[in-house]
Amino acid sequence: MTAFVLVHGAYQGGWIWGPVARRLRAEGHDAYAPSLDGCGERSEQDRPGITVESQADEIAELLFYEDLRDVVLVGTSSGGMVAARTAELARDRIARLVFVDALVLKHGETSADVLQRPRTPATATGRPTAEHLARLLAGLPAETAAWAGERFRGRPIGTVTQPVVLESFWDQEWDVSVIWCQRAQNPGEAHQRRTEEAFGARWHELDTGHYPMLSEPDALTQLILKG
Repeated sequence: MTAFVLVHGAYQGGWIWGPVARRLRAEGHDAYAPSLDGCGERSEQDRPGITVESQADEIAELLFYEDLRDVVLVGTSSGGMVAARTAELARDRIARLVFVDALVLKHGETSADVLQRPRTPATATGRPTAEHLARLLAGLPAETAAWAGERFRGRPIGTVTQPVVLESFWDQEWDVSVIWCQRAQNPGEAHQRRTEEAFGARWHELDTGHYPMLSEPDALTQLILKG
């Protein structure tokens, strides 16, 4: 039995990993899909001071209090930044890292340094506008897109604007898999190749958009298990 910890991306919560978490548990594994501080059902707690590092502190605390070891830590989208920082904080608890169409920054970078797109509008709560949400969820079946769209919320602004702190992550050896979603605009193949090359990672591709946990949960689960 392996412990899988699944880290979501921007505008999301742990809910987005539900289809994959259920499949991992059906295979006899433990699967944790926490909602990060200020996200998902915790979006009402959004406040100044939430950063990638503070969110990673929480995940590292989860590993400690649940006494999880030999963990497979999976990060998607901006959750890749949180996963990298968590790995740095809890090095002795991590067996393997899986980055699913993930943003994995270097020390001092911000997401704006990597993502090539205009600033996206948001509502007063920070939630994507209806137009932006439609673009984010394009390609998903209509019923799935509607279900997910009801659950998208804002994202703590500090996780976007503050440079990440990764003082040793890129200098260490990690067992890494990178899963690139071919139909996703961001973070793009070139950015994910950087992670692959830095760690000699295993490279996988899925012919789908940025939310493979919703569009291709079976295939994604098998790639996560495969490593």
